[in-house]
Amino acid sequence: MSPIGTQESLSEDIVDASDSDNLKLVPVAESIRYRKRAQSAEKKVEALTEQLAEAKSQATKMSEEMNSIQVEQKLTRKLVAAGAVDLETAVLIAKDRMEGQAEADVDGVIEQLKKGKQYLFAGAGLAMTTRKTAGVKERVQNSQTILERAAKKAATTGNRTDLQEYLKLRRNFV
Repeated sequence: MSPIGTQESLSEDIVDASDSDNLKLVPVAESIRYRKRAQSAEKKVEALTEQLAEAKSQATKMSEEMNSIQVEQKLTRKLVAAGAVDLETAVLIAKDRMEGQAEADVDGVIEQLKKGKQYLFAGAGLAMTTRKTAGVKERVQNSQTILERAAKKAATTGNRTDLQEYLKLRRNFV
């Protein structure tokens, strides 16, 4: 080929290359619009990602609370069935003992409570607390004890001094 022919073929290649570059170029206004749309889409993605993370943490928290409530209800039912006198205290102690264990056995914890804290359950320590002391004797008048009369008087009058007298007498018997 002659130098002129080589030059023409090179110029055609350059023209073809420049035509393809011109086809890829986008007007400035349109590219700005695309860029703004992309930026707003990225912001929306970030906001939605944050909302999703917050919703997941909230769901986890609610799930933990629900599990805690279910365990507390189960404990309450079983402690009532076991005859707990002070239910709130028994539930709190049982929950405290269960926290140390991953998979706590509710029945086992209640049995430990019955052995270790007998005063929380009916029948175990109740007989000792209601027994009267040797020095206190009931006085019976007209088939009615003094304590019963004082209680009846305090209930009917509503007077504070009568109530105080009843409580003072009651301390001697219980």
